[in-house]
Amino acid sequence: MTYTSPTLDSRIHIPIPEGGEKVLLHSCCAPCSGEVMEAMVKSGLNITIYFYNPNIHPKKEYEIRKEENIRFAEKMGIPIIDADYDTENWFARVKGMEMEPERGIRCTECFDMRFERTALYAHEHGFKTFVSCLGISRWKDMEQINGCGHRAAARYPDVKYWDYNWRKGGGGARMIEISKREEFYQQEYCGCIYSLRDTNAWRTSQSREKIKLGEKYYKIDGAKE
Repeated sequence: MTYTSPTLDSRIHIPIPEGGEKVLLHSCCAPCSGEVMEAMVKSGLNITIYFYNPNIHPKKEYEIRKEENIRFAEKMGIPIIDADYDTENWFARVKGMEMEPERGIRCTECFDMRFERTALYAHEHGFKTFVSCLGISRWKDMEQINGCGHRAAARYPDVKYWDYNWRKGGGGARMIEISKREEFYQQEYCGCIYSLRDTNAWRTSQSREKIKLGEKYYKIDGAKE
């Protein structure tokens, strides 16, 4: 069965990357990857999703985000690779950076780790190109993400990182539209334990409740909770 979406016709046609139509997509979550997946399907790309995010904490949050991504990938008929949740290695990589702010060196190390594994999988399984949906979020530094992607790809002469700007042409708005249509889980922090800590600290300073895991979902405007 061919997947169809009401948003596909409104999406600009994206170019075929240098390495051809077969692309490995590193995905962090369903809300960020939904628009990217639909855009790539519209453009005829042959994609496989690689879910490798050992930064996400706690395990409950990780499982929710992963299952949402699997659900949408299966709906679209796109294969998804469920990689290791090797949190010990992640904590070792960011040791000493616990108090760094978001978009700082801890995030660079985190992106490096995830993209290095993605590039390795691409190299070992015949993908000439890999890409990430991380840059579609307005909360992320696109230059930081792309730098990590190119650095990871440089390890292998047969792999390229595709630094396409998924925000352009209304990509960011469609990301929210798709998230509401699919009623994706709405995560309220980047993902790591330090992001959760800092977000809750800010909420407390604003007299707001702390984040409640697994409770908030996107809804169509006007829909009842």
